[in-house]
Amino acid sequence: MNKHILLFGCFLIISALGSAQPYASWTKAELKLNNGLVERTIKLPADKGKFITSLYKPVVGVFKYFLSENTDFQFEINNKVYSGKGNWALKSVEKHTDAKSGDGATVTLLSEDKKIEVQVQFLLYPSLPVIRKNLIIKNLTQATVQLESVDIEKFEVTGYYPSTFSWVCHDYGRRRSIGPYDGNMQDALLTVHNSDWQQGIVIGNEASGVMKHTAVFWDELAINIGLTHKDARFPFKKYIAKSESFTTPQVFTMVYNNHKDPDEMLNTAVPEFVRKHMGIRLSELEKKPTFVYNTWTPFAKKIDEKLIMELAKAAADAGMKEFVIDDGWQDSYGDWGIDKKKFPNGLKPVMDYIKSLGMKPGLWVSIGTADPLSKVYHQHPEWFVKDKNGKPISLVIDDPDKYTACFSTGWYGYIKEVLNRLIGDYGLQYLKLDFSVVTSPYRFNINESGCYATNHAGHKDHSESLYANYEPMWNLFDELHVTTPNLFIDCTFETMGGLQLIDYAMLKHAEGNWMSNYNGPDEKIDLRIRNMAWWRSPAVPATALVIGNPEMQDSGWDLHIKSLAGALPIMLGDPRKLSAAELKKYRGFADWLQLMENRFQIMSFRQDLNGFGEPMEGMWDGFQRINTDTKTGGIVGVFRHGAIETKRQVTVRYLDPEKIYTVKQMDGKLMGTHTGKELGAQGFEITLPKLYDGELFEISLQ
Repeated sequence: MNKHILLFGCFLIISALGSAQPYASWTKAELKLNNGLVERTIKLPADKGKFITSLYKPVVGVFKYFLSENTDFQFEINNKVYSGKGNWALKSVEKHTDAKSGDGATVTLLSEDKKIEVQVQFLLYPSLPVIRKNLIIKNLTQATVQLESVDIEKFEVTGYYPSTFSWVCHDYGRRRSIGPYDGNMQDALLTVHNSDWQQGIVIGNEASGVMKHTAVFWDELAINIGLTHKDARFPFKKYIAKSESFTTPQVFTMVYNNHKDPDEMLNTAVPEFVRKHMGIRLSELEKKPTFVYNTWTPFAKKIDEKLIMELAKAAADAGMKEFVIDDGWQDSYGDWGIDKKKFPNGLKPVMDYIKSLGMKPGLWVSIGTADPLSKVYHQHPEWFVKDKNGKPISLVIDDPDKYTACFSTGWYGYIKEVLNRLIGDYGLQYLKLDFSVVTSPYRFNINESGCYATNHAGHKDHSESLYANYEPMWNLFDELHVTTPNLFIDCTFETMGGLQLIDYAMLKHAEGNWMSNYNGPDEKIDLRIRNMAWWRSPAVPATALVIGNPEMQDSGWDLHIKSLAGALPIMLGDPRKLSAAELKKYRGFADWLQLMENRFQIMSFRQDLNGFGEPMEGMWDGFQRINTDTKTGGIVGVFRHGAIETKRQVTVRYLDPEKIYTVKQMDGKLMGTHTGKELGAQGFEITLPKLYDGELFEISLQ
């Protein structure tokens, strides 16, 4: 157990880290955060005063964005604003750590009216310019209070230049705009970058789904990061009872200078922090999937025992590693028994057969949906979401066979038991958990969201239900992982509540996200696959991006796989239609991808390919998945999509400049031998004669 001595008037001098230098030190008047790359100074109140960030910059060089008095945090309790610029009494400063090498401090403050206690928690990490922060807000009054409009970080910026000349790179850091920006659910990460100064700030928001809010120069010269405000489309609200506390989600920031382009941070510090220190589930997964089959397209719900057995045999012959049975196996939404007409012998013989073929079995379940005719709905109608008129409703889409359950009720224990039973009975290692639980990608009336019931234990009103129903779902995922540590949970964008929505909250509790349903036999689907993978990564780990619905029997299926190699390779369709030669070719892809994972752990990495931008018609695009920890190599994918040029020069970054690497095609043909420095500067030439084509390459130490 860590021990520490807290002394006001002198710096912290004793640490359980031994000779390691702590990243936080303090006096009675000042807290300093410094890990050698980034430094931040917070002015502390004594008996009464402000809690403000007075300095935040890279350790080396200048940084021009922030004023010398930054509000630091802000929120409302019962419509009264509390912020770092208010009057606070300092109660304590203590060392703060986490299980992922985070080191920092917790500052405890008492409000002037003595109604609120706030703990402000900071964490820094080794070798990265990141500061992570959250608040713990405690109600000291005798009554329940209402918390709203929470800004976990609030920085005031200098006049004119930041707001006039900065790019706001939003939507996972990929879309650039100028001027005031009010963020939305897709802003798990954005960057503010001044190309004249060659400096900026990366902003990461770890709040869930539609509850995250990041604003840049929106209604003041400030940057606000936290939860949605009370005037938002989906407002955050939390009722805090007497003597109880609320812990906010974490946010993280990275200030930088001497960078010509914000994507330099997006390709280096951001993915390294997410992979090593955020605590995402993918990093905990012992073996990551490399080739998945799913039954949804073209069969939809028209599946049965015979079909699944045939598909499983063909998928195994093609080298698939996971086999997921999608919707259609169950007797009803909600009860989750077996449809005995389709599967007269139950699912166990099917699952045992899948495992006997060397594949991991997976199953689709809707985590919060029940049929109005189901037993569970008739026994517990009180567990279900109510609309504005007090009637049950489907939040995902207006279908007669769907009602949405509310996670603030006994549904939590019920669905947990169902999922544990399915995992235990069939040895499941993949769960695709689908359909909306808070908001829908397909409903645009804000009244058709959340839960309006006033008698559900987990929320008092509609606004509180929006946040409240994400949290128990994450807890459920965590509990499933305790009993089945290597379970891959695919939390779909429908479950997240927005089109193609994925974020850091989800990544900390689930491994993947079904991002799309792209249908089509030709190169159009490949462009959409590569565009989605580019758009969400590298801010989001590429292996978390489950991009459907490419079909195995499509005429251009090999380009499907090459495109998917930049995300999580998953195929659908009918493998029974493939010839023996085609199945052998499939297995060649499967074996190669697994070999690349074994050699380089490619499923933990992805970076932009230098000189190749967003995938689009008439252009070349590409990706690299280089292991930046070991620098032993990885893979590169290069694609011509209607471009007039037949040749391109390909450079590869993040290798050891002094070591020698070979470049090989998938078939082992040697393309060249180069030092890491040469690959980064001159690279190698590739020729693609076809107008729409792509190739994968292995980069490895000689």
